[in-house]
Amino acid sequence: MEQGLIQVYTGDGKGKTTAAVGQAVRALGQGMRVLLVRFLKPAEPASGEVAFLAPTPGVEILTSGIGIIAGVPDPAAVAASVRETFHRARRSVATGGFDLAIFDEINNALHRGYLPLGEFLAFLDQRPPGTELLLTGRHAPPEVLARADLVTRMDNVRHPLKAGIAARRGIEY
Repeated sequence: MEQGLIQVYTGDGKGKTTAAVGQAVRALGQGMRVLLVRFLKPAEPASGEVAFLAPTPGVEILTSGIGIIAGVPDPAAVAASVRETFHRARRSVATGGFDLAIFDEINNALHRGYLPLGEFLAFLDQRPPGTELLLTGRHAPPEVLARADLVTRMDNVRHPLKAGIAARRGIEY
C-alpha cells in the first residue's frame, strides 16, 4: 500500500479483537503480510484465532504472554512483558515487511500505564508509510484517537457474562 492508515477499535463492547482478526483474514486473502501483536493476553491456552492463524503463511504472531483477564499478575511483570513485546513489534514494523500490523489490547496497556504513551505516539508518527496499523482495546487514549484515520467504538448493550455465563471456548476465546 502507498499509504497505511491508523484504525482504532475501542469501547466496552465485545468484538474488537474479532473484528481485527477479520481484517487480518481479509488482508491475508489478498496476499498481504500481517503482524499480530497480542498484549495482556496469555500465551496458554492458545485462543482460537491464534490456533487458526499461527500456521498460516504470511502472518507473524507476537504474544506478550502474561494475561490479565483470569487473575491479577504482578504489575511490574506485566509492564516488562508489554514493553519487551512492543519493542520486538516496533522493530518488526520498522523493517517495512508488513502491510498490516495489529496491536491487540494496546489501548488497555497504554491506559494501565504498562507502556509510556509518548513512546507509543512516537512509534505511530514514525511507522513506515505503507503499513496499516490496527489498534484494539478499551480506553483508547485521546491522543491515539486524534491520530487515527478510522475509529470504531464497540458498545456493550448486553453481555452474557452479566447473566453468569462464563467465557466459552470458540466464542469468546
